[in-house]
Amino acid sequence: MNLELQRRPSLAHCTIGDLSVDGVAQCFTLEDVVREKLGEPVSAWKIAGETAIPAGRYRITVTHSQRFNRDLPLLNDVPGFLGVRIHPGNTDADTEGCILVGSGVEGEAITESRLAFGVLFEKIRDAVNRGEEAWIDVKNAQGA
Repeated sequence: MNLELQRRPSLAHCTIGDLSVDGVAQCFTLEDVVREKLGEPVSAWKIAGETAIPAGRYRITVTHSQRFNRDLPLLNDVPGFLGVRIHPGNTDADTEGCILVGSGVEGEAITESRLAFGVLFEKIRDAVNRGEEAWIDVKNAQGA
């Protein structure tokens, strides 16, 4: 299973994106602001709790989140970040580097997050349970 997150240019407080699964549009995403500076270490540009993860390809596993007390998708081996998950939420206040998903966009927020997450999580969990690998390609907006 391959997910692709195509980020739009960052807004004042967040970054909206478009998520597809195996080439089919799935939902919208919301992350913290993209601050990545190519060629510089994450420590040079990361603001804790306010920065989106670096663009790249990450393997997704499903593990139990102590924070949320439930199974959630986890992005593995994200440089400079730990515990990056895909989960419900609506605004930048709901993420500290994680990827939030929703069915709609209203300004600097996404809507119907729990609904969008439920559909996406079922697809990821089912693929992993079938023994498939799940991956996400995170791509920055052009020119970012």
